[in-house]
Amino acid sequence: MILVDTNILFDIATLDPHWAEWSFGELQDARMIGRLLINDVIYAELAARYNHIRDLENFIETVGVEMEAIPREALFLAGKVFTRYRKAGGTRTGVLSDFFIGAHAAVLNLSLLTRDEGRYRTYFPTVTLITPSLS
Repeated sequence: MILVDTNILFDIATLDPHWAEWSFGELQDARMIGRLLINDVIYAELAARYNHIRDLENFIETVGVEMEAIPREALFLAGKVFTRYRKAGGTRTGVLSDFFIGAHAAVLNLSLLTRDEGRYRTYFPTVTLITPSLS
């Protein structure tokens, strides 16, 4: 099973001129490996792009990803790792969602398809990342 980060789905939804082809190709390759998952946080981030829930639901169905709830163990881990990030001098706001996503992948031993490897590699070193630099 592979967790698909929001940026990959945004690339496809917006037909990003730089990333859409790579993201779509990697999504297709990932589908050959196993189920493609998103979680509540990714769903909420995607919702920012859509005016109606039915449009978001249609997109999710079209790209073939399934919802998977974030386990409590991952929610706890996300909070702990975010605290470590802040204590280490991390000041950017709006990054907590990355910690939820990374913790979800870590706790369930999921690979993560993403273009953002920095924080994931630093704070979730056990997660197998599928990133542009690795493909």
